[in-house]
Amino acid sequence: MRSVTISAISMAIILLAGCDKAKSPDAVAQDVANAEQKASTEVAKSEQQVSKDLNNAAGKVDEKLVDLNNVAANDAYKLASAKADGDLKVALANCSALGGDAQKNCKDQAETDYKSALAAAKSESQAAKQ
Repeated sequence: MRSVTISAISMAIILLAGCDKAKSPDAVAQDVANAEQKASTEVAKSEQQVSKDLNNAAGKVDEKLVDLNNVAANDAYKLASAKADGDLKVALANCSALGGDAQKNCKDQAETDYKSALAAAKSESQAAKQ
């Protein structure tokens, strides 16, 4: 029984020692070629995924940039409109110092200037929107 155990252990040691045996150059070259092919395939798949992810992210950035530009255009219109309102109030207050036809002409001019300022602001806002 003891000799069978010793024989089994000896055989296992011999087999394990044979596992570290160097491969032939052709086998190594084939293994290297297979490994390089697998690595190349994995890299190509990763590059495709990265490209897809970057394109998606760029699309989201483009959408946000359009939103930002549109908000800026709306805010510019609001600011120009507020300025035109203020200019109208000042002009109408100055017109009250005049009398008769001069006052009417002054008020008409103030209204015309106001409408022109609003139209220009609206036009600039529309041009800036995307």
